[in-house]
Amino acid sequence: MSLLKTEPAGTVTSLEELFAIAAAMEHEAATRYAEIAARMRQEGNPALAEVFERLSADEQGHLDGVVHWSQKTKGKDPDPARIRWELPETFDDEGAATTDPKLVGAYRALSMAVRNEERAFAFWSYVAAHAQAPEIQRAAETMAHEELGHVATLRRERRKAFHSERGQQRTGLMAEDGGPDLAALERRLADLLAPLAAKASLQEGTRLRGFADEARQHAQELEQTPIAVPGARPVGTPPDDPVALAELLTDRYLEAGDVLQDEEALGRVQALAGRAIARLAWLRADLPELHRP
Repeated sequence: MSLLKTEPAGTVTSLEELFAIAAAMEHEAATRYAEIAARMRQEGNPALAEVFERLSADEQGHLDGVVHWSQKTKGKDPDPARIRWELPETFDDEGAATTDPKLVGAYRALSMAVRNEERAFAFWSYVAAHAQAPEIQRAAETMAHEELGHVATLRRERRKAFHSERGQQRTGLMAEDGGPDLAALERRLADLLAPLAAKASLQEGTRLRGFADEARQHAQELEQTPIAVPGARPVGTPPDDPVALAELLTDRYLEAGDVLQDEEALGRVQALAGRAIARLAWLRADLPELHRP
């Protein structure tokens, strides 16, 4: 999963700026998906064109929501002039605009859309974490929560596409005992982050220790109250790279959110997924600095 590659170049200082950024992101996604849809239809792949047209329509719906929110809160449409710095890349078509349509497929298209929504979630989580004003923090958290909902919806659609394209169900899965595995992965991540914090700068070390403490807390909570995840895949040997492990945990929480029916358990894994995506975004951006000579 590819999340934010660089930290945002600035901070959001007003709701007007937040609405402008949100509108710009949704407009870009709606436009790019529409362009890909047009190409797929021109190349004679109407089924895939419909997938991208639906994605474009969804993003246009998100844009309409942002515009309505801005009108209701500030009495006007989002103003692009309010954006004071270059936004990090949150949309990536992963070559879909130039790849032979026969090589794309609905599953690949939806996988790309999932990753785009995950990047958008990571961005709004970062904005919320660095917001100086409570109203900006709340608004950014609202955007992040909506993006997480979009991730869950697209993952369900992607799963349907997988079964449709491959004509098979996932097999070889272990019993409903995903909680202890998640706990073990969180504890392992804490053990990997702790020594890195010792050689990091004061600010980075504080953040890494915070992530390590948070991972231990998650592990303890999952051990005390396990979450039974139907069809949880075996973990095998967990990776030694903290970024890879954080990515694995993020994927596991999102997968659990796809299948859980119990409202309490679903709420827990959604909260864990949100924290895991935000954690992964930061680790991807900052950990490479610790390994430079």
